[in-house]
Amino acid sequence: MNDMKRHSWEISQNPEHPAGKAMLYATGMSDKQMNQPFVGVGSCGYESNPCNMHLNDLAASIREATRKEGLTGLVFNTIGISDGTSMGTLGMRYSLVSREIIADSVESFICGHSFDASITVAGCDKNMPGAIMGMLRTDRPGIMVYGGTIASGLYKGEKLNIVSAFEAFGKRLKGEISEEDYDGVIRNACPGAGACGGMYTANTMSSAAEAMGMSLPYSSTNPAMSPEKQAECAEAAAAIKRLIAADIRPSHIVTRKSLENAVRVVVLLGGSTNAVLHLLAIARTAGVPFTLEDFRRINEETPVIGDFKPSGQFLMEDLHEQGGLPAFMRYLLDKGLLHGDCLTVTGKTVAENLAAISPIIPSTVNAIRPLEQPLKPTGHLCILKGNLAPEGAVAKISGKEGKAFQGPAKVYDSEAEANAAIRDKQVQAGDVVVIRYVGPKGGPGMPEMLKPTSMIIGAGLGSEVALITDGRFSGGTHGFVVGHVTPEAYLGGPIGLLQDGDLITIASDGLTLSVDLSEEELAQRKKTWTPRQPKGLQGTLKKYNRLVATASEGCVTDQD
Repeated sequence: MNDMKRHSWEISQNPEHPAGKAMLYATGMSDKQMNQPFVGVGSCGYESNPCNMHLNDLAASIREATRKEGLTGLVFNTIGISDGTSMGTLGMRYSLVSREIIADSVESFICGHSFDASITVAGCDKNMPGAIMGMLRTDRPGIMVYGGTIASGLYKGEKLNIVSAFEAFGKRLKGEISEEDYDGVIRNACPGAGACGGMYTANTMSSAAEAMGMSLPYSSTNPAMSPEKQAECAEAAAAIKRLIAADIRPSHIVTRKSLENAVRVVVLLGGSTNAVLHLLAIARTAGVPFTLEDFRRINEETPVIGDFKPSGQFLMEDLHEQGGLPAFMRYLLDKGLLHGDCLTVTGKTVAENLAAISPIIPSTVNAIRPLEQPLKPTGHLCILKGNLAPEGAVAKISGKEGKAFQGPAKVYDSEAEANAAIRDKQVQAGDVVVIRYVGPKGGPGMPEMLKPTSMIIGAGLGSEVALITDGRFSGGTHGFVVGHVTPEAYLGGPIGLLQDGDLITIASDGLTLSVDLSEEELAQRKKTWTPRQPKGLQGTLKKYNRLVATASEGCVTDQD
């Protein structure tokens, strides 16, 4: 048996399994290919959004590159759900669910077909953690290739991105933008292939994956349609061959230290709150003890120095021009902020990967500020607790919103109700909008609340209205917002007991989320509370509702 065919020998070389060989010969496979290690090239590609529309082409490039390396690369497909397309619709309930389906698909295909390794090609935010979770479950050599970031759009001299379209809707409601310009923003926000350009969840998770060591250096910042992305496809094939030969597996790479590197990079860049959910899920899949308290600790000791949209000025393409994530990581390594001894998919450590790379030159006028002059001296991913979130909540507070917000609750039992209220100007300055029954089980699927937050920003109320939810937020969200409130309303959490007018306080300094109600009053309301069941569940959402863990546990579905 070929030492590199640790698994595929069973279907291609085992004399007691002739049917496997017969099936492979039927595909046109040669004897040479039959005797090489099998590498599954898993694509999340599909045609209906820019983040994923080019992934099948990248997968084809990787497949050809594997064959030049003496490997038998074979493409398979899994799914994706576009947040940008489904945002604000019932389809958004399937977004987070798709992460589990992708993980199941990768695990099922690689193990079901006895492949030796995998290279997954992912574009949107759930694609990446789903692919990594699937590779962790198989624990065979694996690399994730990020599809890359989109170029910025342009309309009347203004740089645009996907959130520009959402916020234009709020401006339209306020009468601040003409119908012609509203249409112009929508038509020009996304000029082609690639994931959303700011430090939204896709670029947050690609940066986390690279910092964690599961992607090749520069994967997170190579633009989607660049020569560098094509070169990365070829290098992925060479790298997977080295990993197979050395039997370096995801379990050797995803460790407590590498997760700390990932969280540190996410905080320094000002990344999305969704990173909390996804990194908790990756840690749980890897069997690494890592909790909300680890996020709280790292957040409190780490500044924000990335001035990226949605709350900042720059896009991922700007970081690419300044040396990419490796230059940024070299700067952090030199400052003692990263664990340099973590193994990566290159077969080398973080420090070895960065040894020949010049550190980024930070500046107060560029995407990366100096550590000595941060945008915020502590992190923006605030883990809050209090009588409204006994098991935790996550707030993305850049510092521009202020340190605290207090106001009366405006309570809505669905996103649609909240959107209608914002549209009809029922939400006023000083209010705390509460959107509940949109958690992992109650949604089900924990949909993102980008539409209401964008409407609030577009209406000019971004600094005057807060929003809390047991759902989650897009990486494109900014403002005084708190998500992942746990326990969720569906499970009888305190957020499900709120009434209009209850006084809510969000305090980033004290890391608390509270309502001005006594324990006795909350207990009394709990006695009269009745569960609100989601309607019309079948298939995927029904299974998810039954199996999913809480947001504080990463919303995994394979919990013990």
